[in-house]
Amino acid sequence: MPRKNLLAAALVLAVLWAPPIVAAGDWARTCAGIVLAVLTGAALVLNNRAPVATTAVVAATTLVGTAAAVCQDPMLATAWCLYPVAVARGPHTRRLGITLVGVLAGLAAVTGVSPGLGTRVVVATAALCTAWLVGTAVGRQIASAREAERVRVQLDVARDVHDVVGHTLGVIAAEAGVTRGLADASEPELRGTLADIESHARDALGEMQGLVRSLRHPGPTLDGLPAIIATTQAAGIAVHARLQPHGPVDAEVGAAVVRIAQEALSNVVRHAPRARCTVELWETGDTIALRVRDSGAPGTTPVSPGTGYGLHGMRERAAALGGAVAWGGTVEGGFEVEARLPARRS
Repeated sequence: MPRKNLLAAALVLAVLWAPPIVAAGDWARTCAGIVLAVLTGAALVLNNRAPVATTAVVAATTLVGTAAAVCQDPMLATAWCLYPVAVARGPHTRRLGITLVGVLAGLAAVTGVSPGLGTRVVVATAALCTAWLVGTAVGRQIASAREAERVRVQLDVARDVHDVVGHTLGVIAAEAGVTRGLADASEPELRGTLADIESHARDALGEMQGLVRSLRHPGPTLDGLPAIIATTQAAGIAVHARLQPHGPVDAEVGAAVVRIAQEALSNVVRHAPRARCTVELWETGDTIALRVRDSGAPGTTPVSPGTGYGLHGMRERAAALGGAVAWGGTVEGGFEVEARLPARRS
């Protein structure tokens, strides 16, 4: 049980219940006050487990204790219990909250003319309304944060699925197209191509299963970049890699670099299947940089800058880690993607 509930129960019993019970002067009222105080304390301690029930119990014991003159609590304990109820249910019961506040405010205005009872009702109204309104506001903030996190995770998964499936299908399509263009292909060559296609499909299935098993897994490490390059080479793209040694890289940054390279190479396979490609990876200070450049292919149109979900997915992935991605056509008629990310995030 939270310590704050124990502290709240101790303060309420010591300050708002004990003095009037001691001064009761009547054995029956003293016993009733002790029983009501014990129930109030137990409800406050167990408030986190059943906030609605404990709020009702505390409100009832407070009203009965006040009527019996063994409690001087102006519904402060009830407001304490009402707060978590408002956090959990307030954002979904706006009309109920407005009605409750209106009724309590009206009651306070009507009874405010009485110096004794009126003051206590005004304080009780203020306490209950404040607890409900503040709790409702906090509940809305929590709900908004949860929705933002859900959307973020959904976008992360969508980018990963796009990168994995897009790259693999592009490689498979390229291999199948090359084989289909070979009119005199022998049976061993056909079988070898089919074996490669099967291998790429199995690799993609494995990555997809990994995504399903753990949606929040940081993804591939930077050591997986050579495998992505090898897969692209198997699709018939002449890839020249210059991967300079680098120091420790944050796991999420490494995964982002691999996914960006994967998407950039997928674009080469799809849009420039006969191009020569260069992949460069280097580190400058605290920044790790990746550049994927292709020479373009005769008879093909370079990818228009700013188009494609994959390109924008690269930018979103890098921006989430404090980096940036730029792309565009080269003077030789090819296309270039360059990403820069902080190698180690604080």
